[in-house]
Amino acid sequence: MAERFRAASSSTTGRANSVDALGRRLRRKFILVAMGAVTVVLTLIIAGINIVNYSHVCKMADARLDYILAGDLLNQCIGSSFGLRDFRVPFYGLYGACSTMGESLSLASLLIDGGYADRAAALTSSHFCTAERQYRTPLEYGGQRTPTAQWTVTGAGCVILSREGPGPYITHVTTGKIVDKGIQDANNMGAAMAPAAYDTIQAHFRDTGRRPSDYDLIVTGDLGSLGKEILLDLFHRDGIEFKNLEDCGVLIYDAQTQDVHCGGSGCGCSAAVLTGFLLNGMKQGRWRRLLFCGTGALLSPTSTLQGESIPSICHAVAISTEQ
Repeated sequence: MAERFRAASSSTTGRANSVDALGRRLRRKFILVAMGAVTVVLTLIIAGINIVNYSHVCKMADARLDYILAGDLLNQCIGSSFGLRDFRVPFYGLYGACSTMGESLSLASLLIDGGYADRAAALTSSHFCTAERQYRTPLEYGGQRTPTAQWTVTGAGCVILSREGPGPYITHVTTGKIVDKGIQDANNMGAAMAPAAYDTIQAHFRDTGRRPSDYDLIVTGDLGSLGKEILLDLFHRDGIEFKNLEDCGVLIYDAQTQDVHCGGSGCGCSAAVLTGFLLNGMKQGRWRRLLFCGTGALLSPTSTLQGESIPSICHAVAISTEQ
């Protein structure tokens, strides 16, 4: 009897253990299914919200914007044209390389000041991997970067200009001229662009009668650390010293913790620094007068392969908290 009782007890315990294990497996499956269902539902809700928001933004842009001026680094500026194809707004596609933010701001302000628009959007963007593939080599190639190289910023920035509003205000525009000093190295764009920045900033001071001290901050974008040094040296030869010069390519990364060689580059570099840092600083009262000088290297993959030099340009835009 005792042995039969122990056998029956053992059998009962085995069935209980198997039932517990089955219950645990079912609970795990239920939890996984529930989590999956919640994820799907949240994804659908977020996607729906994004679609509604995008549709709302498109309609708002249709109703409120007179022009959109945009460009990027991709061939035929498809980043801008594809991104804006649902916006039923008159569109100007621009290419000024890394000076595109300065160029779009200049043209948008001229449209408004000339009475041809009440509101216009100036925007640009860039992407690290696409720019590397297009202008240098694909990342998979694993090419060694030279010390003068800069890293294309994955970023974007947009400014909406209006005839009326609380500011900051664009007060002056100095349109740049193409400058080519014979630099052929596509990995040393700071050296190619610095003479263009020098030429435009000189023209701005000459045309307006202003001096560097009339601005709280003068920002180029994006010469990088080497190009900034070259620009300072060019003005030093004229007896002009800058204590308020910064560069978007230097500001956007932390050179101490991020190995980006000479700094950042790309259309999105100066656009992100301007819209995310500089304009907010002006609204907070950190700066009253800013001279934003977008610089661009007007090269192409084909011209680089053909051994052509790199023509460059710089557009300067004076921004003030006072009219």
